[in-house]
Amino acid sequence: MQYKTETRGSLPTYNKVNNMNVFPSETLARIESMAAENAVVIFSLSTCCMCHAVKRLFRGLGVSPAVHELDLHPYGADIHRALLRLLGCSSGGASTSPGALPVVFIGGKMVGAMERVMASHINGSLVPLLKDAGALWL
Repeated sequence: MQYKTETRGSLPTYNKVNNMNVFPSETLARIESMAAENAVVIFSLSTCCMCHAVKRLFRGLGVSPAVHELDLHPYGADIHRALLRLLGCSSGGASTSPGALPVVFIGGKMVGAMERVMASHINGSLVPLLKDAGALWL
């Protein structure tokens, strides 16, 4: 069965063709809602060292991100699979391995996973992005 999911804002729209690749539009809406709740939102796993490093980076910059630990969230596996799809990653094994986590949203827009966040930090574009989103006032 083919259908098109409708989303609001910054999340892209996807066509799903079969049940293996389908994730409900309410999962996308849930991600969008969670990403909009704070200037910086991190989707993480509580046991992931890369997730811990990104959380420490933001806290070290003086930012207080909203953190969603997907291994502790009731819809965590679904959210994780949807985030992997949004990043363009394969969703195989998403419920058991960290995959592309952490996934960071700044100002309601997806920045990406660890490598994108660190690249932005190194090239100096992260702090202006945080200021524009209202996460930093300095």
